[in-house]
Amino acid sequence: MKLRKVSAAAATALVLALTATACGGDNGGDSSGSGSDGGKTIKIGIKYDQPGLGLKEPDGSFSGFDVDVATYVAKELGYKPDQIEWVETKSADRENALSRGDVKMIAATYSITDERKQKVDFAGPYLLAHQDLLVKADSDIKEGTDLNGKKLCSVTGSTSAQNVKKEIAPKAQLQELGGYSECIAGLQSGALDAVTTDDAILAGFAAQDQYKGQFKLTGLKLSNENYGIGVKKGDTETLNKINDALEKMVSDGAWEKAVKDNFGPANYKNEPAPKIGQIVQ
Repeated sequence: MKLRKVSAAAATALVLALTATACGGDNGGDSSGSGSDGGKTIKIGIKYDQPGLGLKEPDGSFSGFDVDVATYVAKELGYKPDQIEWVETKSADRENALSRGDVKMIAATYSITDERKQKVDFAGPYLLAHQDLLVKADSDIKEGTDLNGKKLCSVTGSTSAQNVKKEIAPKAQLQELGGYSECIAGLQSGALDAVTTDDAILAGFAAQDQYKGQFKLTGLKLSNENYGIGVKKGDTETLNKINDALEKMVSDGAWEKAVKDNFGPANYKNEPAPKIGQIVQ
């Protein structure tokens, strides 16, 4: 009889343990560890192919402004750098990655738009970028109209080059390539005259060692891009914690340091740190 009582107690403990595990849910982190929200690790979505913003280095480490911002935010949430699991999150899959719970948050040149806010919630913004032009350092291209008849590059499917053609240089010779690295290589060789996308992305490429001093930004400011950190729709608790972390990052100087570390070599004239919830149209 005594043996049956011990077995029943053990069975009860096992059921409770399994129930607790099941209740952990899939929230973009391991619910069994030491983060302030109960997780051992936290999964954060970033880009892997944007120098200066989100880049996977040859040694497997990660660098860039988005990475620095996300690392700081994770620290404020209770996670050390070695508790962060970086997840490559391509632009087309960002909303799905959050809704599926693949990641807890996304910091990946993620512009806040009304359309996207229908699907995810945004902390921030943490950077105000603008559509710009990257040209050779000795180029005489200064104004958008100087691009008429020039070879302008952007990536396939991007709206950036179309914006330039529509707004300021209808006679620009648009060339769309598979990636910005291809556009930059063409600019370096002289096959192209200018590359267009967000100034932060262009500055990240220009700041790479192999390109230092070769390019310059023209300061076109054709659009406003408010970069935010995406979280799952309705996750107000995480959203508020991230906003608090971003405010602290600005106030203690870490934000400005991250800007200089990642964009400084490109002489990027960044906007001041935006106010939380302040979207520039």
